[in-house]
Amino acid sequence: MESPVFEEIDPASDCDCPGCVHWRRVLPHSRSGRTSAHPAARLQALGGARAGGTPMALALAAAASTALGAGHAVPAAATSYGPHRPGIPAGDEPDSPQGDTAPLHGPGGRPTMPPVAPKPTAITRSEIIDRAKTWVAAKVPYSMSAYYSDGYRQDCSGYVSMAWKLPGNEWTGSLAQYGEKISKEELQPGDILLFYNASDPENGSHVTIFGGWADSTHTHYIAYEQTRPHTRRQSTPYAYWNNSDRYVPYRYKGVTPEEPAPEPDSGLPGAPAGTPYPGAAYFGPGANNKYVTQLGRMLVARGAGGSYASGPGPRWTDADRRATRAFQLAQGWKGADADGLPGPRTWELLATGKGKDVKGGAVGPPPASHGVPGYPGRAMFRPGADNTYITQLGGQLVRKGFGRFYSVGPGPRWGEADRRAVEAFQRTQGWRGGAADGYPGPETWRRLFS
Repeated sequence: MESPVFEEIDPASDCDCPGCVHWRRVLPHSRSGRTSAHPAARLQALGGARAGGTPMALALAAAASTALGAGHAVPAAATSYGPHRPGIPAGDEPDSPQGDTAPLHGPGGRPTMPPVAPKPTAITRSEIIDRAKTWVAAKVPYSMSAYYSDGYRQDCSGYVSMAWKLPGNEWTGSLAQYGEKISKEELQPGDILLFYNASDPENGSHVTIFGGWADSTHTHYIAYEQTRPHTRRQSTPYAYWNNSDRYVPYRYKGVTPEEPAPEPDSGLPGAPAGTPYPGAAYFGPGANNKYVTQLGRMLVARGAGGSYASGPGPRWTDADRRATRAFQLAQGWKGADADGLPGPRTWELLATGKGKDVKGGAVGPPPASHGVPGYPGRAMFRPGADNTYITQLGGQLVRKGFGRFYSVGPGPRWGEADRRAVEAFQRTQGWRGGAADGYPGPETWRRLFS
């Protein structure tokens, strides 16, 4: 069996055929914790060293066949990694089994999983994602037995152990003790999606790091994961390409709120000089981080403070959106360029002090989209959203006769009652399928308020 060229390990040490699995358990290990060759090669070497010949080798081969059971040759064919998926290179599937729990830089023996997880190390979401990005940039090769220079094992659970800054290397069966279960709606960057196959841990168990939603419908997310051939970051269907219904979202117990943005010594208030645009994932409903605070402070300094009833904070609110849109309108932008969500150009103008200030504290009218007055955009209606538009939507649904879905009056936080009420209204319009998904688009909004 040829060892893939990207694996920086001993030849065939990660072979998953029944023969390799068996002999990894019974044969002596090298100091690095890996067998140095395929079992067939080890048998041949032993046969040549003893009695100088073939009889000993044949005896050992026969013993191997007996130990593995009838029908298995040594070595057997390597296990496949599942069917090829469109857009994903063949053989680029998550590997299993996972490595055992181990200290950094590899086990001295075979450590056991502690009955209680050690106290979690405090870490912010930004730090988790920044740590995850280091392996993506380095294209760390996948391996269940090799350890990267930072001490963490180069498989999917070792990757999460590194990103979460755990004291050692965990595996898919032990990661959950460091986290708490959350819902899909609660997912934020730095959380994980874990599939631990308890009945057969070596079949499909895998874990990815959630990097933010890739679309407004929450059908795809940015996944950071360690898989063949190396660490990658890519848009992934929720919760995964396969076994999707078996993945469970977890939040690391050591996650701490983002620290307030430091006051700059000079330059524009709210953001240290040269602060780069962090990305769209840090802004919008559900966002809670230091960049939202920085954005708010910069907007206040540019005359958009009238949008805020109190000072800007780390949690994204409708005030941030209105203030951002007021600044965008002050630049003469229209349509999608003035949607109230900061893109790279908006951030650049704010961070460098360029562009036009908001005059007279104007915050502008509620945004419109697709020519529909008052429609604030799809981003305002999704799990985790909390704004006045949801209350406005719910009130109109009640007036139109769809109040039966609310156990209590409509409120500002998006919930399943809102979605079901919208879906029912859409179905009365004769819509089906994706057109009646329960999330209001501009046409739903126009018909509802006309």
